[in-house]
Amino acid sequence: MTDDPLFERFVSDRADALLRYGYMLTGNPHDAADLVQEALVRLRGSWPRVKRKHDPESYVRTSMARLHIGAWRRRQREVLIGDPPDRRAVEPPERHDDELWAELAKLPRRQRAVIVLRYYEDRSDLEISAILGVSRGTVRSQASRALDKLRSSVHLAESLL
Repeated sequence: MTDDPLFERFVSDRADALLRYGYMLTGNPHDAADLVQEALVRLRGSWPRVKRKHDPESYVRTSMARLHIGAWRRRQREVLIGDPPDRRAVEPPERHDDELWAELAKLPRRQRAVIVLRYYEDRSDLEISAILGVSRGTVRSQASRALDKLRSSVHLAESLL
């Protein structure tokens, strides 16, 4: 494959934004980087077709969301460890509210993906259902459950003050 300057420009211009999006999906900078890399590899293979549609970023973000969902679908169970670590291994970027991120990180992956797509990406239920490969009802129920969990943790925190 020959190098395409438009592809290289797209990657250099949008890599940071895609990495932030990946971080919001995964909660881990290393997983986010892997997600971006895999999505860009897929984009490169489809570049001639995608650039004709004039929306490569949407293609990459959809690929990232689907790769992320596919990863947790393949995982059948979590790996449990005997002793929890003394501190968090990776700190979230400074620009995100630590308390909010801590609460988002507690959500199951599907609920977190729905919340990120709905509020961070400003996607509609129809778009989210297409990206995640689930029904619109599932999107709404996952969003409702996630918001209930976030609300209850806020009420719990307020009652402890």
